Amino acid sequence: MASTTGKNRSILAGLVAPVTETPTVERGAPATERLSTRLTGLARVTSGDVKEKTLKLVDPARCRMWSRHNRRYDLLNEASCADLLESLRAQGEQEFPAIVRRVEDDPAFDYEVISGARRHWSVSYLRNVEHREIRYLIEERELTDEQAFRLADVENRARQDISDYERALDYRHAVETFYGGVAQRMAERLEVPKAWLSRFLDLGKLPTDVVEAFGDPRQLKERHARTLKPLLADDASRPKVMAEAKRLAGVQTAAVASGKGLLDPAKVVTLLVKATAAPASAKKPAAKGVVSVTNDAGATLFTLARKGAKRVVLELSLDAEASNADFQAAFARELDRVRPKA
Repeated sequence: MASTTGKNRSILAGLVAPVTETPTVERGAPATERLSTRLTGLARVTSGDVKEKTLKLVDPARCRMWSRHNRRYDLLNEASCADLLESLRAQGEQEFPAIVRRVEDDPAFDYEVISGARRHWSVSYLRNVEHREIRYLIEERELTDEQAFRLADVENRARQDISDYERALDYRHAVETFYGGVAQRMAERLEVPKAWLSRFLDLGKLPTDVVEAFGDPRQLKERHARTLKPLLADDASRPKVMAEAKRLAGVQTAAVASGKGLLDPAKVVTLLVKATAAPASAKKPAAKGVVSVTNDAGATLFTLARKGAKRVVLELSLDAEASNADFQAAFARELDRVRPKA
């Protein structure tokens, strides 16, 4: 869905009254001009034309994440916050305030963050790791939970650093909590097409085993859920998808532990779909003198066929679900076997 800035602004306008920062004047202006400007600004505030916005600089340790925040704070790191860290180091301060609410039920915190998790993580990192003198810039608002959800959604909907899966989980919880499980009602409140919202709700409903098959949930896209949805809805294919998902989750865990990269998300989807395919016709038994070499997962890597006493022909299976390391290790073993005295 194409979400325009204009539409986002109109939604935000319905959440809170218009606010402006307190008018300021250049330092070089005459005292009478500064006084006049301040009086004009004060008159506009007291007349109700505008509401004064109060920004505060606080210790980020006094701010907690809202329990319904739409970002996985535990997945934030130097890489995902690199742009913010660079900006904060260069400017020495935070440019845009986070939106927070006052906390009344926990003496350990003064505020909870509605929008601004990356800013919170980045400021905290610079304070705790680099020991920089920098504080967290906040704007306090009075918001209901539903208003807080919509405000955070509008601010983050067009952002690329919020993953589809994070947004999907947020929507899945919100539709039950705020809209009685009715997607149409939620779509109207968010001013989005119901079909667009439904795709994210489907993504948020993916089984845990399927999510773990991707290694990093941020790699999941709503288009992946569209592909897998009919397979998971079918009684015959669902067990096959789930079994393959568990296998892939193990592969991903091993890859992370060994320092290797995760499987490409498109590859994961291909393997999950392939697991539901009808079994291929039984392969013909290998001809006499032909050896089929496989990896630990049972994938055929290559065959070896003797051609006389001093020759062996190797035929690679280039489409095997295996790494080059599997091929190399298997070839080394077979070479030692066929040339033991070399």
